Amino acid sequence: MADVSHPQPAGLVERYRGTAILCYALFLLGWPTLHIATMVALVLAYVERGEARGTLWESHFGNLIETFWIAVVVGVVAVPLCFVFVGFPILFGLAVWVLYRTLKGLVRALEGRPYF
Repeated sequence: MADVSHPQPAGLVERYRGTAILCYALFLLGWPTLHIATMVALVLAYVERGEARGTLWESHFGNLIETFWIAVVVGVVAVPLCFVFVGFPILFGLAVWVLYRTLKGLVRALEGRPYF
């Protein structure tokens, strides 16, 4: 069967690109702002993901959402473990992992490539 996907207008694709880059920047700004900026990025990613279905930008919004929720779950588990000192290396590893995924996504968004 032939692919019947419809091309996206150039302005819409640029909007998705700009929003993805903004979301990655907000994720990076989330560290010093007690993650208020991260929450704004999460809401934007949820809004845009639905509209960006079928485009390469869907992978970026999905990455942002997935990174956030995995970080929340691992963080909730790791914080109580800090009382027995096991949580500190877990939190450090989590911070490195989130930073890696955020920077990788930002670079790929700037290049106009999908996250995956």
